[in-house]
Amino acid sequence: MSTIENAAKRGVTPFRYDTVGSFLRPQVLKEARSKFQNDEISADELKKIEDEEIIKLVEKQKLVGLKAVTDGEFRRSWWHLDFMWGLDGVEKAIVEHGYLFQGIETRAETARLTGKISSSNHPFVAHFEFLKQVAGDDVVARQTIPAPAQFLAELLRAENKVSTDANYSSIDELVADIASAYNTAIRSLYDAGCRSVQLDDCTWGMLCDKNYWEARQQEGIDISGQAMLFALVNQQAIADLPSDLVITTHVCRGNYHSTWASSGGYEPIADELFGIDNIDGYYLEFDTDRAGDFTPLKSLKDQQVVLGLVSSKIGALEEKQDIIDRIKEAAQYVDINHICLSPQCGFASTEEGNIITEEEQWNKLAFIKEITDEIWK
Repeated sequence: MSTIENAAKRGVTPFRYDTVGSFLRPQVLKEARSKFQNDEISADELKKIEDEEIIKLVEKQKLVGLKAVTDGEFRRSWWHLDFMWGLDGVEKAIVEHGYLFQGIETRAETARLTGKISSSNHPFVAHFEFLKQVAGDDVVARQTIPAPAQFLAELLRAENKVSTDANYSSIDELVADIASAYNTAIRSLYDAGCRSVQLDDCTWGMLCDKNYWEARQQEGIDISGQAMLFALVNQQAIADLPSDLVITTHVCRGNYHSTWASSGGYEPIADELFGIDNIDGYYLEFDTDRAGDFTPLKSLKDQQVVLGLVSSKIGALEEKQDIIDRIKEAAQYVDINHICLSPQCGFASTEEGNIITEEEQWNKLAFIKEITDEIWK
């Protein structure tokens, strides 16, 4: 293990102690969203409550020691669909079945095409401007969005194939427009002051799952080709961005109401995932043996890796020494100063949230800081 640097030396994301981005929605916010959906309050009244709760959340993140803060995704229903709905040529649609997790099914919503994809005035830019103002200058205001590959996967769902094929005659044209729309949206965020964008991407978690790729192979889908396609659209979307914009990506195996969707180590997709150009850091799920061992980290280049060793799905704290030992184990494959620590995913990837309390949520983050302060003194 190389000499351990002081944690305070890192001035850009990801930081030694970090979080993936989403937080449990306060009850007042859940009630307000329900009232808005029932036409009991206006959009302005909902926004006022969202603003108030985001201000409180940012302050709590600062108090727990986070150096990079998010708006908790408090203005969203989903971690991914809300961003997709904000792109031009995309609509919210209801489908027959939701996403399937272990023993549970989500709400049955999707993003479907109505025309060519572009980004002219994405609502997330205004959302970020508010976060940037609230965060101030003493922490980094971070923006999380679903990865381009996640959007591509959504449009290739069987339920969306007709509309996708009606608007795009080739996969190359579809990939090019997704990448262009994302590049435009990210540049708009940059112009609004954003210097840290995180691409959340569950596509890789599915490609790690043996049952998933065996089923796709039976359908005649080339899994290796699909991985290359996902890497391509992500890489094109973040090409030629400003050099001081930090791009990270988060990979997990599903996170809905404390359940999961897939299993499998990173070995099958390590070369494609870690070979994407211009990714500065990877937030990777490692809280259970479903994510495999650390061997695939050998494929990392010079990026930071944020080990998701602490679970956001359960309230009980892990054993501190177990986490420390696993960090030391990972340091056999990655320089210790390229390692960070976080939960394996957010605390509320959707507005339903995981089955933990707010107190347990904050205890998890304090626990992470305690560990990193001990390792990176």
